[in-house]
Amino acid sequence: MSEQTDVGTGPPEAIVPAARETEPGVDPPAFPSIGPYRLLQVIGEGGIGQVWLAEQLTPVRRQVAVKVIKAGMDTKEVVARFESERQALALMDHPAIAKVLDGGSTLEGRPYFVMEYVPGIPINGHCVRHKLCTAERLALFVEVCAGVQHAHQKAIIHRDLKPSNVLVCFVDGKAVPKIIDFGIAKAIAHRLTDKTLFTEVGAMIGTPEYMSPEQADLTSQDIDTRTDVYSLGVILYQLLCGELPFGSQELRSCSYEEMRRKLREIEPPRPSAKLAANTQSPEGTTGQRDSERRKLTQELQGDLDAITMKALEKDRRRRYDTPSELAADIRRYLQHQTVAARPPSRVYRIQKYVRRHRLGVLIASAAFCLLAAFATMMAFQARRIAREAEASRRVADFMEGMFSVSDPSEARGNAITAREILDKASRDIQGGLAHDPELQARLMSTMGLVYKNLGLYSQAEPLLEKALETRSRVLGPSSEQTLKSQNDWAELQLLEGRYAEVEPPSRETLKMARDRLGPDHAVTLESESIVARDLLMLGRATEAEQHLRELLEKQRRLYGADDARAIRSTNNLANALSHQQRFDEAVVLRAEVVERTRRVMGPDDPRTLSAMANLAGTQATMGNYAEAERIHLEILGTQRRVLGPEHPSTLLDVQNLATAYLGEGRFEDAEKVLLEALATEQRVRGPSSPIARHTRYNLVCVAARAGKRDRALAYLRDAVENGGVPPRMLDHMRTDPDLNTLRGDPEFEELASRLRQLGSARK
Repeated sequence: MSEQTDVGTGPPEAIVPAARETEPGVDPPAFPSIGPYRLLQVIGEGGIGQVWLAEQLTPVRRQVAVKVIKAGMDTKEVVARFESERQALALMDHPAIAKVLDGGSTLEGRPYFVMEYVPGIPINGHCVRHKLCTAERLALFVEVCAGVQHAHQKAIIHRDLKPSNVLVCFVDGKAVPKIIDFGIAKAIAHRLTDKTLFTEVGAMIGTPEYMSPEQADLTSQDIDTRTDVYSLGVILYQLLCGELPFGSQELRSCSYEEMRRKLREIEPPRPSAKLAANTQSPEGTTGQRDSERRKLTQELQGDLDAITMKALEKDRRRRYDTPSELAADIRRYLQHQTVAARPPSRVYRIQKYVRRHRLGVLIASAAFCLLAAFATMMAFQARRIAREAEASRRVADFMEGMFSVSDPSEARGNAITAREILDKASRDIQGGLAHDPELQARLMSTMGLVYKNLGLYSQAEPLLEKALETRSRVLGPSSEQTLKSQNDWAELQLLEGRYAEVEPPSRETLKMARDRLGPDHAVTLESESIVARDLLMLGRATEAEQHLRELLEKQRRLYGADDARAIRSTNNLANALSHQQRFDEAVVLRAEVVERTRRVMGPDDPRTLSAMANLAGTQATMGNYAEAERIHLEILGTQRRVLGPEHPSTLLDVQNLATAYLGEGRFEDAEKVLLEALATEQRVRGPSSPIARHTRYNLVCVAARAGKRDRALAYLRDAVENGGVPPRMLDHMRTDPDLNTLRGDPEFEELASRLRQLGSARK
């Protein structure tokens, strides 16, 4: 999107970032300082006032903006209203509003404001300069709405909201919008700037391009907060499609009455229609290629069009009542929920439900999706060769058997669950398609990945292994499909904790993928990711970091920083840094992962929750246990709802919550949640699963830290009887400070020796 020039003809009466020197030959100002503020240069000038960049000398030195009424304009009425407005502005305290720091009068009796100096640029220019995507623009706009809402709660209506009055600056590396010039238009009775129009019989207060219909009616004094909602709608319109509903030339080239009529009566085109109709240049006014512009047009159609046009309703009774309502609808859009601006049709509600609950819908409709995929695939194969037509018939027969219950008594009155359908399908695939091994391998791979994504690793493993063996035999060991199957198998081994088994074949897969498919192919990059994660789990964090930095650079170049693959690699890089004790670097990456996943995938997406859990884990490692506990308690409820209480990610986050409790000295709470997690894991995946072994080790640490020797040794014996502890924890036992109270105890040393023997045997 291209940066729009600010409408109007004169300089804005605002705190603006671009300062200018006093013109040569002009006498120096009559007041080089006002109180403790040394005036440096004029940065804005209007009909009755000037804004100066100034340096505060005491009690702290900092740059501020000082606004003062010009000499000769300080009538009794103006001064009274100016002072009243200063006091009202001083009541506001919001991060999205430029703060009023001080105020008073000059020696000549002219009042002045001292305000926060905002070294930013207009919000539309910021979005263009930093190439923000639609979701990023909306997130920034929501913060603006929050600032305007705060002002409304303080009984202040802006009445001149526009990009030049919404500046974006960076605070601690984060883009923060700052709203300026709040209430100035209502604080004076004369011309404020060249951009604000007045008449002899009444004042049109505001900027025409951003003005609500009721503002254009000079006979109406009934201006309320919905006026600002309209102006916010214009800004949103401009951020989405790069243009104004009514352009500056369109409004200012017509007569005064015609301009008012357009504002009050003519409906502007929807943002998507405005964007689609833009043919001013080969790349359009959005600064994007035609293909990108078409994609953006499709993105705007529907919810975003409806939200924007509801804010721009001519009849304010049909607008959003408050900026917070507008922001809430935008948040609903970003979270794939139904928005208030659109009629809630059945199809629309279903679409939103699917976007919000992708994982649940995947599980519930897995059988249907497989059927559709199989039918489509078979139809395509049938058009190519007669042999595949026969394969289509076999798949159809197979699917008919899979989804039908020939004897109703077989159900015994129970519902057929998605899990039962998946189990029946996996058995039938292995026995029903033996005459077509390539097709059989494809279906086995699909079913294996479904099981893996559900956390059912033992069911996934034989399917993925058989698919790999078949593809290697039929297609060759270096074919793309075989290499992809090798990656799927290795990914499962990582999830099951078999790190030593993964390294040799994964390095060979990476080499073949580079040679056969090229260094930038998706399969090659996935192989590189697996090798890096395996090295990390084997304790070789420095090697893993090198692989991950190279991988992340490629993924950001090929897919963009917000792509799920790049986000995952960023998280893995944070893991590598944490293993090297570089926690300050790691926590920055963790926060970046949380921000990107929340923005791209939504706050309730399992990947967002996992990223939050990782951030909390790093906070705990740094000793910020209270913050870690807060994050884990916030996300655990959502994880149980989205992923289920038995999912590995949910149970792993319980381990992190226990770590936070342990750091705070809350041993009983830590032991309680770990025992609950262990019971669940043993019931679902067995007593020797990686998570069960992980949990037992943590129970040993909690009991040891609490000084409960007998209980710690009991948990240790339980670990010996059920397969030991994960390899990295086995190594950690030698130096883990949590176990200091047990070292030297004969029984502990004997059990630790047996655990090491189990670990050696497992390797």
